Amino acid sequence: MRYLTTDDGTRIAYDDQGRTDSPNPPVLLLHGLAGHLGEWDDLTPRLLSTGHRVIRYDARGHGASTRRPGDMTRAAAVADAAALLTHLGAAPATLIGQSLGGLTALLLAARHPRLVSHLILMEAGPAGPTPSLPTDIAKWLATWPTPFRSFEEAKTFLGHEAWARGLQKRENGYHPRFDPAAMTEAVSELATENYWSDWSRITCPTLVLRGERGTMPAEEAKEMQTRRPDTKVEVITGAGHDVHLERLTQAYQAITAFLREDKYPPLWTRSGPRRGA
Repeated sequence: MRYLTTDDGTRIAYDDQGRTDSPNPPVLLLHGLAGHLGEWDDLTPRLLSTGHRVIRYDARGHGASTRRPGDMTRAAAVADAAALLTHLGAAPATLIGQSLGGLTALLLAARHPRLVSHLILMEAGPAGPTPSLPTDIAKWLATWPTPFRSFEEAKTFLGHEAWARGLQKRENGYHPRFDPAAMTEAVSELATENYWSDWSRITCPTLVLRGERGTMPAEEAKEMQTRRPDTKVEVITGAGHDVHLERLTQAYQAITAFLREDKYPPLWTRSGPRRGA
C-alpha cells in the first residue's frame, strides 16, 4: 500500500500494479460508498493479464485513507482521483467506477477530459436528486451489528466476502474502516443535486453496466443514451447493485469487448490532442 497526500492534507491509500509502458490505457478503479479497494481483488488480475496497468485506491473517508477528512463532497472526491492520476503519470486512463465511485468517475470525465480515455460505469449515473438518500444510508449503516463477532458473521450479514475483507479485525471483533457520519456526508449533496449537465459534457467512449436486479432504473440508462447516443448500455443478467462482485465474469467480458471495439477514439492522447480534436 502506498499513500498520496492531497492539497487539503487527506491521505489517499492506493495500489499501483502492472506495466507503466503498456500500450493499453491504464485503468483506475473506483469503489462505491462504504467500500474499499479490495473489492477489485478479482477484477485486477484479469485486467493485468491483458496488459493493463491497474490503479485502485481507498476513497477519502474509506479503508486505509484518512477516516475523517474535512471535506466529503463530490468535488473533493474528483480532485483526489485527478491528483492520483497526475501524480502517477497515468493519464489518460480508463475509469471503472461502481455506484458512488461511478459518479466520481463520471464527474472526473466531465470536468477533466484530458485525464480520461474511456469511462465505464457500474450501477451509476447522473440522475437525482434523491432527498431521502442521506437518511436511508444512515439507517442502513445503523443496522450493522458491529463489531461482527467473526469473519463469517460479517460475510453473511454483508452478503459478500469482499465486503467483509474491508473490515478491521480488533480484539473484540471486526469493525468498519469508516465513520458512518462521513458516509452520510459523502451523499448529502445527492439529496439536492443531479449531474445531467456534467453527463452531457462527456466526450470519451462510455459503457454503462446495469445489474438486472440492481438499483439503477432502466429509465435513467435510457435517458443517458438519449442525451449521449454513443453511450453503450448493457444489462448484466442476475446481478444486483454490486455488479463487480456478483457477476464478475460477465462484467469483465463486457469491459474487454467495449475496450476492444473503441469505435470512438478518445480526444486526447499522452502527447496531446488527436488530430482534428
